[in-house]
Formats: sequence, structure tokens, C-alpha cells
Amino acid sequence: MSQQNTQLPLQGIRVLDVSQVMAGPFACMLLADLGADVIKVEPPTGDQTRGAMGFKMKGPDSMGFLNMNRNKRSLTLDLKSEEGREFFYKLAETADVIVENYRPGAVQRMKIDYETIRKINPKIVYVSISGFGQSGPWATRPGFDLMAQAMSGVMSVTGYKGEKPVKAGVPVADIGCALFATYGLLSAYIGAQKTGQGQHIDASLFDSAMAFSIWDMSDYWGTGVPPSPLGTSNKMSAPYQAVKARDGYFVMGATNQKLWAKLCALLERPELVEHPDYATVALRLKNREALIEEIEKSFAARDSADWVDTMLEAGIPAGPLLTYPEAFEGEHGTHRKMCMEIDHPIEGKVKNIGFPVKMLGTPQQVRRHPPLLGEHNEEIMAEIYALSA
Repeated sequence: MSQQNTQLPLQGIRVLDVSQVMAGPFACMLLADLGADVIKVEPPTGDQTRGAMGFKMKGPDSMGFLNMNRNKRSLTLDLKSEEGREFFYKLAETADVIVENYRPGAVQRMKIDYETIRKINPKIVYVSISGFGQSGPWATRPGFDLMAQAMSGVMSVTGYKGEKPVKAGVPVADIGCALFATYGLLSAYIGAQKTGQGQHIDASLFDSAMAFSIWDMSDYWGTGVPPSPLGTSNKMSAPYQAVKARDGYFVMGATNQKLWAKLCALLERPELVEHPDYATVALRLKNREALIEEIEKSFAARDSADWVDTMLEAGIPAGPLLTYPEAFEGEHGTHRKMCMEIDHPIEGKVKNIGFPVKMLGTPQQVRRHPPLLGEHNEEIMAEIYALSA
């Protein structure tokens, strides 16, 4: 475990993580990495992610759980019981932030909703994460990342035109919602320090996925033409996509006239620079398919790694298509410490994804292993009862 003495920026802030699976736990882990005291309030059966994934570790917790819950303490409470609810109220008095992801209406039935909690603690920043938001015709629907991607429009532009629906390979709605929720709650926390009043934050997977549609919707609002899938290519520039070399694909981008001229020179195809179909960005976009077919004739002469090196030397952005193992274990991923090992009482050394943002003045720390279910019950209860006394 890292034992740096630097005071982390969120030290002294208490967060109650009353969420499960991904968006809420991921957001709360980001806060914990920066020093917040995150108490993971779990039902007696635990966060359902503890038992997720199709393979077993040494202990009962999945690798997914271990990658979203470091630096937290675990407290088991039955929030449907009077006793559990009363203790939660005492805990809420000491908290700065609460993050929950029950379906809208559930926290009201359990009497742990924002309106109830703010009477106990007016400064509380209360974050509700859901599939479709706290209001609207779809609010009460169950919603996961897949539904948010499909119903937000994201899947309509993913993959290739005319082929089967494809979702983004990573959970963009879940992770996006976690990041937007974090941005919202930190802003509200800063505001609460000035005004003494917290607020209720309504974060949804649906809204978060839609927020990523800047280029697509700008194109639609400007042209009136609904966006459609483009594979690896782009609405703004061409060529800017995966292209095929002799041994496979790599990615490249000649996104302006200067880079386009450099590319044509590199390919020894000077006639393409002022070609009537490719002379401008607009023409290259209009004739993208023919353009890619044309330049792939030249790319077929050499292997992808050779092309990437040559293009980078010429100042043209390019890169290989890496698998996750290649990205994490490669020289740059290793240098950026995107895979780290943390100590765990059952698993021993367990791998975690590294910190996605590097705080150079107050670097994030792994202070606690992902907690065992209810591991800190006695510790937390003793703290709260001592405060009450």
C-alpha cells in the first residue's frame, strides 16, 4: 500500500456510497482515491457485483468488485428495517455526500430520500443515479448501460451502416454517468461550504450517454440528416480512421490540408493532392469510401507497424490497434502505471486499473483494500455511537 504523507484534497469529506454495480461505486472510488472517507453502505447480502462475472477468485468477491471499491469501508445495514434506518440517519448527520442508485421511488419508500435526509443534515449533497433520471415518462423504468446506449442514440451511430446493432465496447453510459455525477457533487459540495445548503443531484445514464453526442447532433442540427454508423471514420475529417496495410489494420488521421499533402507525399501519390474528388476536406468527406479504397492500395505495400513509424516521423498522427493486454502491458501503459497491484487479505496481490488522472501535487493513494462485506461494521458503529454520546 502507498504510505505517502501528502494530505489528499478530499481528506475530511465523508461520502456514503449507497450504490451497487458500476456508476455509483466508480464515482465513489474516484472520491476515495483522493482522500474522502467513503463508507460503502451495503445490504446484508452485499453489493451484487461481489458475486458477478463468470469466474471465481480465491474469496467471494469478483475482480470487477475489487476494481471499483478500493479505499472504502464496508458497513452492512438493512435499510428496510427500523433499526437499520435509524442508524443510517445517525450516519447521515456526519456525512457530506450521499450517492444512491435505487430505482426512482425506492428511497422514498425506505424513508432515506433527499427530503428526509436534508431535514437531518441541510448541507448534504445527495446524488441519485438512475437509468433515465428522477422525472420523465421513462423515469421508473429499470435501466442499465445497454438500455441507455440504445435509447440515447449511441448505438445508432456505432458499428457499420446496414449491419447488426453494436454497442460501444466499453460501458460509456455507466462510466460517463459516474464522471458527470462526480463533477456535479464536487461542485455542489463547494457551493454548500459557502451557503450552508446542499442539494439533490439527478444523474442518469441516459442523459450522460446523450451528452457524448456533440459532433453527431451538431451535424444533424446543421444538415437535418440523422446520424448513422461510420465504423472507425469521422464526420469531421477524412482520412481519419482504421486503414488496412499488408498485415492488418492501423489507425491514422490526415485531418487538414497540410497533413493531407504530407500523406500524399509519403504515399508517393502527388496526384491525389489536387485530385478533383479529394482536394478539400469537404470533398474527402463526400468521397470517403473511394478515398480510403484508393490510399489502401498504397498501404498494402508495407506492414502496419512500418507505416505507423513512417507516418509519425513525418508528423502524421497514427497508431497501432492494440488489445487490452498489449495496451496495459506495453511500455507506455506501464510507464503511466495503468495497472497496479494492491494488497488484499484474501486474494494477496490483486491487480487494479491505475489512477486515470494524475494529481501531481497530491497524488492519489491506495490506503485501503476493497473491503470485505461488513468488514468495518464495528469500527463505524463505534465511531457513530461515540459521536452520539
